[in-house]
Amino acid sequence: MRAQRPSLAAAGNPVLALLFLWVLSWGHVTAEIDIANMTALQKHVSFFDRNKDGIITPSETIEGVVAIGCDFAFARDLAASVHAGLGPKTSPGKIHPVLFPHSNAQKDAPLPHLSIYINNIYRGMHRSDTGALDAKGRFVPAKFEEIFSKHAKNRPDALTSLEVKEMILANRDPDDPQSWAAPIQEWGLIYGLASDKNGYFHKDSVRGIYDGSVFVKLEEERASSQSTVCRSLSFRSTV
Repeated sequence: MRAQRPSLAAAGNPVLALLFLWVLSWGHVTAEIDIANMTALQKHVSFFDRNKDGIITPSETIEGVVAIGCDFAFARDLAASVHAGLGPKTSPGKIHPVLFPHSNAQKDAPLPHLSIYINNIYRGMHRSDTGALDAKGRFVPAKFEEIFSKHAKNRPDALTSLEVKEMILANRDPDDPQSWAAPIQEWGLIYGLASDKNGYFHKDSVRGIYDGSVFVKLEEERASSQSTVCRSLSFRSTV
């Protein structure tokens, strides 16, 4: 579905924490992006590009996660994890070989870059997901409909918590266990925020994940209610 993110446990790494604080102090240049022809995945992540310059900094991710209803501590840890995984993969520069020895990017830059470049977000896509986005991050309607035809047992237009969990398990790639954690984190977070009071995750909200419109809706709802509700942890711990 979306770009790969490592476990939140990575945020406890002291080296990563120091790098995270260091990156927060950076200024950065803008990046060109064709707004009219953005892929669904680019639209999805662009919600977190708060100043719309084509680059998402850790501080912008924190702001965006808080905006959709999570508390600051959760947002900070999630941002550290997300940017450690996606920054090196999406950066147009080259990656430091000592600090990021496992990156697939070229490795002769003097320093790592943890900001996320929206143009290159497809580089961070993971396996073990629904297939509703193709390899370039474009929306695939038929695969989206399969989510409901295969897994929506109680209602044809919504998913329960159990059905979301079953969907995640059904899409796991047995040859790539490292990709299993990302869908749990992603679906668990949005299910916790966007499901209704009866526990139904409606089809229009699920569709909104892919183009980021669900984030806009959540921000508007939070602004009107001034509430902070982030229920994803209980979902993720039971999968």
